[in-house]
Amino acid sequence: MVRILGLAIFLMPAFSNGDEVCVKESQEVMNRERIQFKSSMDASIQEAILIVPPSDKERLKPVPMVVSLHSWSADLSQRNELEKFVHRRGWIYLFPNFRGINHRPQACGSRLAQQDILDSILWVTEHYQVDSERIYLTGTSGGGHMTMLMAARHPKLWRAASAWVGISDLAAWHALHRSTRYGKMIEQCCGGAPGESLEVDAQYKARSPITYAADARDVAIDINAGIKDGHEGSVPISHSINVFNRIAEAKGDRVVTEIEISQLSRPGALEMAREGDEGFDPTFNRKYFLRRHSGKARLTIFDGGHEGIASATIAWFEKHP
Repeated sequence: MVRILGLAIFLMPAFSNGDEVCVKESQEVMNRERIQFKSSMDASIQEAILIVPPSDKERLKPVPMVVSLHSWSADLSQRNELEKFVHRRGWIYLFPNFRGINHRPQACGSRLAQQDILDSILWVTEHYQVDSERIYLTGTSGGGHMTMLMAARHPKLWRAASAWVGISDLAAWHALHRSTRYGKMIEQCCGGAPGESLEVDAQYKARSPITYAADARDVAIDINAGIKDGHEGSVPISHSINVFNRIAEAKGDRVVTEIEISQLSRPGALEMAREGDEGFDPTFNRKYFLRRHSGKARLTIFDGGHEGIASATIAWFEKHP
């Protein structure tokens, strides 16, 4: 295995909506290390960013690990606020590349991309003290897509998962973005547009979380979408709701109805909200317009757009120690 020299990153502390804490005269130091490992599928060298607590190798007690997945058009160069939340808790933070930007067949939920995530986790567990019972998964947008996919494909691996504004059905998303760069990127990943061939259609199905969502029925998965997404953002809230509905159906629970989806997909709120649907969540620091549960799964449509909220992510993980 190969290691690349890490960089010490100094973060000036500031107010955080999630922690509601201000540290005034100190600095945080995070050693971001770029690791390399060999793919167990095609033997290629793959990379990930790793942030470990100080003196981790001297610890006798294993620590939790958060696996964070980059967004649709991003790669290892992406940074996010979750890094500091994980670091402050003394946990390990893993940010795999999983074949980078979603514009080629090897990326976008491919078997190679899935295996890269698994291989990166294995590498870290072989080199550091990881609590294998507390491996958490999260991602936003394209990372939300991959979070939902990995939660369903490998449900026993995760203590909890947190998916934000994720794409669940690539064919449906292509229909919305046929004439945009996203449509072109999906075609580059899947080999063409839906309907061009049986092989192409099979790729869309295999890479879409909705295909396997029922298999996540026993995962503590938090599925979140901003109510303005699809209007001001790129992914309609129906992508998140539909995955939750597949889980609810598998558990024999009530689903979000088509009428409710329609009402939430236009400006405004539910005309007849159920008890518990609406409220304010301090971990989000936002209002929400829909909150439903099925087994260990939770769905939240919050006051926001195409975004993830790190404070709510870490709060969900801490609810599942």
